Parts: sequence; C-alpha cells; structure tokens
Amino acid sequence: MIEERIVRAGALELWTERRGDPDDPVLLLIAGDTASATGWPEPLVQRFTDAGYSVIRYDHRDTGRSTWREFAAHPYTFDDLAADAVSVLDGWGAGAAHVAGFGMGGGIAQLLAMDHPTRLRTVTLSNCFALGVDFFGNWRRALTGEPTPDGLPTPDRRFVELALGSAPSGDAVRRALAGDFYDEAEVDAALRIAERHAGQSDTRAAHPHSQVRAGLDHRGRDLPAITIPTLVIQGLRDPINPPPHGRHLAGLIPGARLAEIPGLGHSLPAAVHDAYATVVLGHLGG
Repeated sequence: MIEERIVRAGALELWTERRGDPDDPVLLLIAGDTASATGWPEPLVQRFTDAGYSVIRYDHRDTGRSTWREFAAHPYTFDDLAADAVSVLDGWGAGAAHVAGFGMGGGIAQLLAMDHPTRLRTVTLSNCFALGVDFFGNWRRALTGEPTPDGLPTPDRRFVELALGSAPSGDAVRRALAGDFYDEAEVDAALRIAERHAGQSDTRAAHPHSQVRAGLDHRGRDLPAITIPTLVIQGLRDPINPPPHGRHLAGLIPGARLAEIPGLGHSLPAAVHDAYATVVLGHLGG
C-alpha cells in the first residue's frame, strides 16, 4: 500500500509518502543534504516494508515537492529541519517511530534523539558526522592540509576539489560518492527519478550548508545523554565522513553499535542494499 500526504509544518507544506501496512511499526527515513525522499531508493524502501515496517519518507523543505523558498528571506537551521521531521510524524499520527537518517539526515536524527526522545523507538545514524565536529572547517582543512582539532580526518581532498570547483563535474562527484559501486546507468536512472519527482532538475544548492548548520557546535556535548538504542553506519569509502568518523560518533553515545560496510561511499547504490538492509533490520528487530 502506498499513500501520499501533504503535511503542514508552520507555513510550509512537506510532501510525504507512506509504504506498507499502516498497522506495522513506523520507520521514518530522513534523506541527506539537498536530497528529496528519492534519496532513499525504492528497492531499499521495499526491503523495509517487506520486513514488516510502515515506511515514511518525505521531501525536505526546498527539495522535491515540498515548499521552496529563498533562504535569505526565510532562513532556517538544523533545529527547524528536526522540527519538520516531528511534523511528519505528527501528520501521520505516529507517536513513536524507528528513525534512520543518512548524511545530513543523520545529523537531524541526532537532534531528534536528544530533543525528542519519546518520539523515537530506535535511531540509525548513517554516513554522518557527530554533532560538535567542525564539519565545514574540515572542508577548508582538506584543501590547506591543516590538521583537524580533534584528530579526525577531513573529507577526501580530491572530492572537496571536485565539489567546490568553479565548474564542478556532476559525474565526477557522483562517481566519488558511489564508493566502490559506481554504475552509470543506475545513477542516470536515479537522477531521472529525482527530477520527475521534483519537476525540476537541480536541488544541489537547496540547503545553504554553513548557515543551516549554525549553532550545532555545542550540541556534541549532549550526545552522551542519548538513551535511544542507536546504530551508527560507516561507509568505509565515504569521501565526506571517512573512517573513523562513525567509530567516533558511536563512541560518544552509550551502548551505540557500529556497522562498517566495505565499499560503501556516500550514496545507496543497489550493490549495497543487501548489506545495508541487513544491518538496519537487525538493529530494528534487536
């Protein structure tokens, strides 16, 4: 069963979708930076519904079919994006849910686990940095060679050069994000799906990075207070949050489990769906 619903979040309209049996436990999927709900591929979503979960995914503000507004006129932060996720749960009448966030979605999920613990049954933090890490300072350090204050690695320098270049090559960036599993036909198909869903071709600049993340530095000190059963997934070929970022994050949260997936970059190609679904479903069922 597939059902779409527009959820109100203040003045915004958020496009949402639920798949599976409405009576099954809810799994909320939070996509990464600039990604709509399609950042969670349908075949992977199907794995979760087949396993007995009612899966909700949604378009962040400024992506997909949700409300788009000029950031300068309507600025927002990670706290606002976390509030959007709560609004999605409210809109579907979900009191508490399993929550999985990828990339930026993992940062949002950390805030949910700290600030809205009664709404989470478990949390999965995938391919993300720990709140408190100087994320964008580390992008600069990747180019200068300056050491990081916490000893963690910067994003891959070649990736940063590709992503921040004056004329970034989308194909080269996508190859780097795919880790060991780049498939040109699969990537092209995913882009067409995202474009048909959104009705436009480019959401790359939708979330102004440093402004959205303003005020997050101090939240790292709150991570040890998380009591939600937590799984951290580390892509061993993630060019944005390379190892041991996942191990660092898991070490800050009492009882958190770490799953390291060989070859996984900063995307979810079909080649990793088996391994990815296995570790997530093991966590949800555990």
